[in-house]
Amino acid sequence: MSEVKWIKLVTEFFDDEKIKLIEAMPEADMVLVIWIKLLTLAGKKNMNGYIFLTKNIPYTDEMFSTLFNRPLNTVRLALTTFKNFGMINYEDNDIIKITNWEKHQNIEGMERIRELNRIRQQKFREKPALPPPTTPIKEEEIDKIRVEEIRLDKIRGITLHNVITNGGKLIFNYLTKNWENITKDDIKDWSIINPDCDINVTLEVMRQWLIDHKDHPKKRFRKFIVGWIKRDLNKKGGNNGKSKGYNKPDTSGSKGSGFDKYKQLEETYEV
Repeated sequence: MSEVKWIKLVTEFFDDEKIKLIEAMPEADMVLVIWIKLLTLAGKKNMNGYIFLTKNIPYTDEMFSTLFNRPLNTVRLALTTFKNFGMINYEDNDIIKITNWEKHQNIEGMERIRELNRIRQQKFREKPALPPPTTPIKEEEIDKIRVEEIRLDKIRGITLHNVITNGGKLIFNYLTKNWENITKDDIKDWSIINPDCDINVTLEVMRQWLIDHKDHPKKRFRKFIVGWIKRDLNKKGGNNGKSKGYNKPDTSGSKGSGFDKYKQLEETYEV
């Protein structure tokens, strides 16, 4: 079990709905301190969010009270609140697990630390004559992982707050490398802009482009998609940039006609 020297705490921490509800509770400050202490303890254990004394011995409320230097009743209030809010779960043998731990932390970095320590320990067992390392992992290696974590956060364009408050917004998820929340109406609207375009194929091309250019992540994805579709239309040439055989939607008809919809899309997603 290899300890890490830091945990990730997003700047939107106090904007989270659950944290705001906790702040309105009695002894809110103590409860929040206990939550931070739980996160740091999970980081020290570095077991994917599990918190226990040993694999067979869970922490009791009394143990937490002693470790956190907080009154027992306050500890029990905090743990009950975290459980009710879905912030922690009690697994087998009453072992606590931080919910969605992977969203709190850089899992790749923590796995890297565990692997480095495993290799280090294996080499030490193979060469018992060598002196043991003074530290489980070199500080410069930890610094490299910290820098990599910051870089990954920028690439992903996603934080714990964004995950909680996404609310169905159309995004490209740099973690899963897929589009999210694209609706049938979106496909229909984009087809109006370029009827000759196979939207699903174009979305796949854009997906690969975003993956290849992940070091410069996009944010305004609707505008990005529509701009791509319009540029694709213009690249085909003919008739002042319109693809061969393409006819702009009929300008006649009442409000809500194809042309009205086309103009509305162009104004909304002007690039």
